[in-house]
Amino acid sequence: MNIYIYLFLLFGAVFGLSTFSYRHIFSEGPHQAETGEGGSTLSSRVLWAMVCTFLWPIMVLTGLNSARILAKRKRQSIAVSAEPRL
Repeated sequence: MNIYIYLFLLFGAVFGLSTFSYRHIFSEGPHQAETGEGGSTLSSRVLWAMVCTFLWPIMVLTGLNSARILAKRKRQSIAVSAEPRL
């Protein structure tokens, strides 16, 4: 049973470390938030990895929702640009 818990936490940590630069999609919506003057720090990367370690299933669902919203906006912008102008 412990192996499943370890795999869950390991996958979450890897997910957190690999999605740090795209964290706006998973937590703040489809728009990227402003970064501070110092940019991304080690502490912010560690905090994001810790949050994702335990909550990665929720983060995946929110990421899918953001991807759906972005795809919908892209389709709408393509449809608007394809309309003939009078």
